[in-house]
Amino acid sequence: MNDKSYRKNVGLIVLNKNNQLLICRRKGKRTWQFPQGGIDVGESEVNAAYRELYEEVGIKKNHVNIIQKSHQWYRYELPARYKPWPKSLKNFKGQTQKWFMLKANNELEINLGNEIPQEFVEHKWATYWHSLACVVPFKRGVYRKVLSEFLPKYIQLSND
Repeated sequence: MNDKSYRKNVGLIVLNKNNQLLICRRKGKRTWQFPQGGIDVGESEVNAAYRELYEEVGIKKNHVNIIQKSHQWYRYELPARYKPWPKSLKNFKGQTQKWFMLKANNELEINLGNEIPQEFVEHKWATYWHSLACVVPFKRGVYRKVLSEFLPKYIQLSND
């Protein structure tokens, strides 16, 4: 994905030992989302995924395994009604995302205070499709597509 009007980003679907998905509530919002964040210049997608995982929810790289990476980039545009946009998105129409599904090795301890300013204020473990009901509407289409792409692997994990 080389369209420079979209910020490159990684999205993270984290599964606990019971195959529940981690969703987080943004500070000052009622909506929930999966952890996600920008890819720095010169940074690989995988390194960005691990960095964002630690920054946003305090999960270290050695506590999870990457189970699947999305085959394509998914993108969404930021609706005008959500302005002012964060500084990191100021010059972009939206974001293009490479998604990762990660599985916990053991019980995970979530720490939402690693990043300053803090992005998330609450987290919960949810069933597979629950995130569609509580995500901000403009991201719902991307979530549906990503969850559909990852569903066969999720079913396989659930049956193991």
